[in-house]
Amino acid sequence: MVATMDRINALFADAREMHRSALEQLADGDVRDAAEKAWCATKRATDALILYRTDAEPETSSRTTSELLALARDHDEVENLVGRYFTCSQVLHGMCFYDGICDEDVPRRIRQTGEYIDDAEQMSGGSPAPDP
Repeated sequence: MVATMDRINALFADAREMHRSALEQLADGDVRDAAEKAWCATKRATDALILYRTDAEPETSSRTTSELLALARDHDEVENLVGRYFTCSQVLHGMCFYDGICDEDVPRRIRQTGEYIDDAEQMSGGSPAPDP
């Protein structure tokens, strides 16, 4: 279990680092790459939550999605993350990064990634990191 908690903590640390990098890129005006980093942060936080709840780390993005949906079926509090996860996947990853359609809503969603990480970490028995 110690090794698992170490891995969970590492995933959350990576999610926070990706979000920090996304905010830096956003401040520099690189919205497209900031969106992809925020999506990565969302996925890493979700993987950490799944590992905490199931003791298995998803190997692919598809597994992350299916495992998140399964957790939401059994845990009402996880349901709050589902819509946010799919919005990040579609808006940040799909529309902005891949399609280059980065509308005025994207910067807000990039900033909100920190809240998603906080919520996933709380559901994993941890407490959110203090704001930098």
